[in-house]
Amino acid sequence: MHHDFALLAQVGGAQGNFMTTILFFGGMLAIMYFLMIRPQQKQARQHNTLLAGLKKGDSVFTQGGLIGKIAEVTDKEVRLEISPGVKIRLKKSSIQGLESSGGEPAKAEDRKEEK
Repeated sequence: MHHDFALLAQVGGAQGNFMTTILFFGGMLAIMYFLMIRPQQKQARQHNTLLAGLKKGDSVFTQGGLIGKIAEVTDKEVRLEISPGVKIRLKKSSIQGLESSGGEPAKAEDRKEEK
């Protein structure tokens, strides 16, 4: 009879360890979501908004570091004038951001004020 209580105590302890493990991994997933996944999704949304709002005459910079003025915008491509009379074709997704007048990247707030 004494052995039956010991067996029940072991089973109860195993269930407690299992719940602790589940809570630990659940907490780790929550931390990863708020520190990594959510900010990355927000940044992707901002980039998509930027790409959707591109128009002729915008001064932009690319992921490769080129700076120029948009001469033409299509659904998937941008024609960028990098020097007077020198235009190149780029994928729209390679545009990194808007260039402000001082050579620094324009902030999203600056873009909203221009409209």
